[in-house]
Amino acid sequence: MRKESALAKIFMMLRMRSFLRLFILGAVIMWAFMPALFPIPTLSASPHQQSLEVSRKGFWISNDMFWKDNVPYRIIGGDVHYFRVLPEQYWEDRLLRAKALGLNTIQTYVPWNLHEPQPGKWVFEGVADLESYLKLANEMGFIVMLRVGPYICAEWDFGGFPAWLLSVEPPLRLRSSDLAYLLLVERWWNYLLPKLVPLLYNNGGPIIMVQVENEYGSFGDDKKYLHHLVALARVHLGEDVILYTTDGGSRDTLDKGTVLRKDVFAAVDFSTGENPIPIFELQKKYNAPGRSPALSTEFYTGWLTHWDERIAKTDASSTAVALDTILSQNASVVLYMAHGGTNFGFFNGANTGQSAFDYKPDLTSYDYDAPIKEFGDVENPKFKALRAVIQKHSTGQLPPIPLNKGSRAYGQVKVKKIGSLFELLDFITEPTKVVKTHQPMPMEKLGQFYGFMLYVSEYPSKEFGRVLSIKQVKDRAQVFVACKSTKILHSPIYVGKIERWSSVDLHLPSLICPDNISILILVENMGRVNYGPFIYDRKGILSDVMLDGSPLYGWRIFPISFDGISNISNVNLIKQAPISRTLKKIIQNDSMSHLKLSKGPGVFEGHLSIDSSDEVKDTFISLKGWNKGVLFVNNFNIGRFWVSVGPQCTLYLPAPLLHYGENVVELYESYAYVHVQANTTYHDWLDNKHASGNP
Repeated sequence: MRKESALAKIFMMLRMRSFLRLFILGAVIMWAFMPALFPIPTLSASPHQQSLEVSRKGFWISNDMFWKDNVPYRIIGGDVHYFRVLPEQYWEDRLLRAKALGLNTIQTYVPWNLHEPQPGKWVFEGVADLESYLKLANEMGFIVMLRVGPYICAEWDFGGFPAWLLSVEPPLRLRSSDLAYLLLVERWWNYLLPKLVPLLYNNGGPIIMVQVENEYGSFGDDKKYLHHLVALARVHLGEDVILYTTDGGSRDTLDKGTVLRKDVFAAVDFSTGENPIPIFELQKKYNAPGRSPALSTEFYTGWLTHWDERIAKTDASSTAVALDTILSQNASVVLYMAHGGTNFGFFNGANTGQSAFDYKPDLTSYDYDAPIKEFGDVENPKFKALRAVIQKHSTGQLPPIPLNKGSRAYGQVKVKKIGSLFELLDFITEPTKVVKTHQPMPMEKLGQFYGFMLYVSEYPSKEFGRVLSIKQVKDRAQVFVACKSTKILHSPIYVGKIERWSSVDLHLPSLICPDNISILILVENMGRVNYGPFIYDRKGILSDVMLDGSPLYGWRIFPISFDGISNISNVNLIKQAPISRTLKKIIQNDSMSHLKLSKGPGVFEGHLSIDSSDEVKDTFISLKGWNKGVLFVNNFNIGRFWVSVGPQCTLYLPAPLLHYGENVVELYESYAYVHVQANTTYHDWLDNKHASGNP
């Protein structure tokens, strides 16, 4: 509750500080709204104005063309997201491969949640060092189209929104002109946009265009919101940079998602293989005359994949034919993706069907079947086919293709079990963050934004079993029970799972206990929805927990983010109490010795020794034989695995995460058998060329 109070104070301060700022911006914003009152012809530039534009240095639009320093310019770009690639060595490597593909432009999103993970806590270093990435792109001869959101989609957790937005009360109306939401957007852009000013093209940097929002016409129809974003961007970025919107190539999405102003360019995207000619003609209706160069900002080279699906693949030759069709119209194009990369950590997004319960989380791999593969491979048919098309439409010779960096097989790595999750609670939870509540609460309300949450309560024992039901759990819960007693006990009994997409009642086993029975519900956040009407996606238990039709009250909630997983490397549970102090307070049992096949989550550790720096290479971790969990290497969260569902069975491990000497590998496994004593298992580290695994 202290976190909620602190956030409320920040929010109130923002209201007070922003009032004067909004008042000053009022005239600008009113000016921004005025064009919406007039038809498009009032936005046209006169021939005299156009000739003046062509006479200056910079990047602009005139005569239905892009112009760069007085020369007509065609954008042949691609998305390469800095936050999906390790900055050490690999930013430069992937951009070199993009240049060899024939690209002259890099497009990237800017995820708000990466840069402001906590309210007012700004992160712009490491993989979040946006400025260094843009400077590197500039040094390598690229120009940049920057997609600053505030919403980005990108198959990224919560569409790039920070999860703490879900803790604000009353709930924010995201992607709207809701004042409370706009104040937080303003604070974010007030911090971000000034960083971009020195990197604008007219200031010697690479940024030629800045996108506001993203495919808004597929979500809402709040023109006031879009005009506010445009006005705010202009205050910081000035009048020279091109602002642009992107929407699907239909009249409905363009009607809702475009900003009818001369200084805001409306771009389109559409399915690969669609006839581009009528879509580009439609695009002209949403731009001022002479200000509509044909541009597809998302030419899909592949597609995303969810868990429990076959890995998405698209044919190289048909993709190349579709690209050739667009370029033959003298149009500009941006490949989505040129290089996909990896959803490291807990940042993968999710999609839904017709309801919020039809939930489809994304893989750790974001290979996307792009021409530059997740691990940098360019020796594939799609890269060669698309490069050949781009070469056909280029005036000069493309750069040579870099050699693949290569990978290494390290053989088998011994992995031993450190302990069950319950035994290790003292080491992976912070006592100050444990909360007592009357009813279950969402993760975000307790300041826990990623990972897992353990909900613990108790109920009276009785001769016959009970029925447990949870109407809303997001996203996946494992349920355990145990007698509560004064004696030290073994691990709790695994009862079953309740999932967001298949919520079923669980019949709890009959336990003969001297006192109450403890119930432990471990909930996993599998990634927030990033697209569609259900993006307001709080995690954890969002309803009452019902026992035989009555609510269960009195909960203790334990946040488990695994941020401190390195703390358990030297844990020796044999020398300590057989069970954690935390767990002792929750459950105790003296009647479980016969239940040795109970399943429960556990943490495992292994070590990989590399003999020399020359042997540090990319590799792939085969997780065959495991079930579902999270992998860490040298305290870096590689991402999730779910081998029992698939299709991804291996995780890509980039060389910069390894080093000469001993490397520590830790796995959290949701379904480790807790009865195995001193268990040691072996799993291969394979030099597997298919980074995204096998179906």
